[in-house]
Amino acid sequence: MPTSPQINEITSSMISTDDNISSDDEQSINSKAGSVVVIRDDDLWIYPVGVDVRKPKFNPHEYIRSQSLFNPINETNDRKNPFIRTNSFDGEEFSRNCLTKLKPQHKKHKKGKGWKILAEETPWFPRRITDLDQCSNKVLLYGVDLDADHPGFTDQVYRARRMYFHDVAIAYKHGDPIPHVEYTKEETETWGVVFRNLNKLYPTHACNEYLANWPLLREKCGFREDNIPQLEDISRFLRERTGFTLRPVAGYLSPRDFLYGLAFRVFHCTQYIRHSSNPSYTPEPDCCHELLGHIPLLADPNFAQFSHEIGLAAIGASEEDINRLATCYFFTIEFGLCRQNDGLRAYGAGLLSSCAELEHALSNQAKKIPFDPDVVCQQTCLITTYQDQYFVSASFVEAKEKMRDFALSIKRPFAVRYNPYNQSIEIVSNAQHVAQIISDLKGDICL
Repeated sequence: MPTSPQINEITSSMISTDDNISSDDEQSINSKAGSVVVIRDDDLWIYPVGVDVRKPKFNPHEYIRSQSLFNPINETNDRKNPFIRTNSFDGEEFSRNCLTKLKPQHKKHKKGKGWKILAEETPWFPRRITDLDQCSNKVLLYGVDLDADHPGFTDQVYRARRMYFHDVAIAYKHGDPIPHVEYTKEETETWGVVFRNLNKLYPTHACNEYLANWPLLREKCGFREDNIPQLEDISRFLRERTGFTLRPVAGYLSPRDFLYGLAFRVFHCTQYIRHSSNPSYTPEPDCCHELLGHIPLLADPNFAQFSHEIGLAAIGASEEDINRLATCYFFTIEFGLCRQNDGLRAYGAGLLSSCAELEHALSNQAKKIPFDPDVVCQQTCLITTYQDQYFVSASFVEAKEKMRDFALSIKRPFAVRYNPYNQSIEIVSNAQHVAQIISDLKGDICL
């Protein structure tokens, strides 16, 4: 679980006081989005957004809500409070326990007199699954806009279809059934070419977990050479298997927004298909990649949990840490290898949806390295060529445990938990909250 923020890790401005919490020039602390961290002796107190601290004497049981968490931050107030950062997040539950006591886990927190008030920037993150409606439409690449070198750039029929899929994804809201798509003959034939060629390689190249779910998808979801499966059917299947669901997306999301979906066990999935002129190549994820690469493994509990925990690690993380997590995701979930059956098998979706790279990655020509998140996060992700190296794990469980250790390096002033009952992200901020989680877990087990 991520540790509390350390003094040397916080880059925000600092104000030192004695018995009160005002600075020398009497600057006041207004309600701001983010969190204010106060360290006294060995104890760490976190003030969530929307809280003013009483002056001149500090009482940890008194506070004033000064404005709504959702109120906009205006520039005038920002200039008055240069030491308060302004990223926002919804902290209703956090606000109910406004003064949250945590034990520092770093020996640099020395006992001493006085207060040190630190402003810690916390990026906005979704607290409920419905909040994904706010970040799932922020397409950064492709969508309806194709680059000049895209195979479908000059094909007006193809571009019209891409516009249709874009509109379907943009209109979607959580709780809606995913619209049924009538694929054209040309689209189905393109899918069939990809399906047929990959299906020949799976018995010798795909991992055991993939192969175990493959016949179930053919039976339950219509995975066939002559049929492109519907996302709604697949989403229902996954929900029963691992709790994951699908959400249509128009194109590339930012790493942060994509990982946020995984934290809620939601996989953003495209519905469009690559251009028919080159079925073996696509410059962006399409339904061939999503359905043939990702879906069989999202139906595996260990793999689903691995994906979910990468998403949870992204909640409230800095941009630097998001990029580190996204790189680890890329070299595992997209291009990972594992040891099975006295050899190597692929579990990465980028490999399992590309005949050429699948064969290359398992050949003697490809460089293989043991999976180490600290090494992986420094690598360069290659999109249009084969990867320079591939990372090998003994199993999903091993990769998951290594990523859990790696997540400890993520700097944020709280831990998080996914509540599957109301599909929300909860802030885990004190011993009482942990005790409640343990109590809830005991209640779920009947021995």
